Amino acid sequence: MSIIVYAESLNGKFKKSAFEVLSYGRALANKSKKSLVAISINADDPLKLSNYGPDKIISLKDPKLIDFTAQNYANVISEYSEKENISILILSSSADSKYIAPLISVQLEAGLATNVVSIPESLSPLVVKRSCFTNKAFNNTTLSGLINIICVSNNSFGVFENPSKPEIIDESIQSKINSCLKVNSIDKASGTVSIADADIVVSGGRGLKGPENWHLIEDLASVLGAATACSKPVSDMGWRPHSEHVGQTGKPVASNLYIAIGVSGAIQHLAGINSSKVKVVINNDPEAPFFKAADYGIIGDAFEVVPKLIEKLKAFKS
Repeated sequence: MSIIVYAESLNGKFKKSAFEVLSYGRALANKSKKSLVAISINADDPLKLSNYGPDKIISLKDPKLIDFTAQNYANVISEYSEKENISILILSSSADSKYIAPLISVQLEAGLATNVVSIPESLSPLVVKRSCFTNKAFNNTTLSGLINIICVSNNSFGVFENPSKPEIIDESIQSKINSCLKVNSIDKASGTVSIADADIVVSGGRGLKGPENWHLIEDLASVLGAATACSKPVSDMGWRPHSEHVGQTGKPVASNLYIAIGVSGAIQHLAGINSSKVKVVINNDPEAPFFKAADYGIIGDAFEVVPKLIEKLKAFKS
């Protein structure tokens, strides 16, 4: 029996989440005494996965799978997982993985647990700890299937190098396109750091008063090597693209550090960023709801506080 990890990539480059789920898989394989198999699709350098402990890497290439469609990816991952005598499939909590996980679950008749935050304490039965109620609580879920799927929450386990010398299998496949969906165009975010993969996110709200002041967010993000994000009203007003909108109705964020500048902290915004480990808020309104959720708060004018913060960070880094 094998533990399978789907190592997600974008434009041929592995996402950070691929290394995290592989680190998780290695720890689970050690505990369960099973082999660890990584599956990649159209990745440029599958050998990079060998730094994180797989016993085998299956590198699949197919020009028809360059554009992501959930049904086609689910078909391929299911097929090769069955060939490897799967017991557990591990996915990230990315949007793509959340699309394909239930489809694979149906095909393999597998149990499915999302938002998993730690290695199972019990393997027989398989019991996983999951976050719930928009990351306000945890529950323990028992998976009783012969095959089970675990979706690991981003930044919950961490990335740990564990170099191995895996068997490498390269296959050029010609998958059958069964999906009724056709990709006509793709709008890509222009940021240098992906929100989903970022360890640090700097987010701005209406308190910045206009798009002409967004350089404060970008300058701070540049110093920290962070991704930029925004609240829903900011994207609705067209100050920033919708790809940067974080919150319950936007992209979820599970960064190690989340800095909110001029964001009041509506409940929908907090629900989407609640799993971030450390939350910092800068706002001139001491009654802003965000202060109740933040680990650190600065009451002050962002136009005065942020430039001083950038100056201090530059001095510290030099």
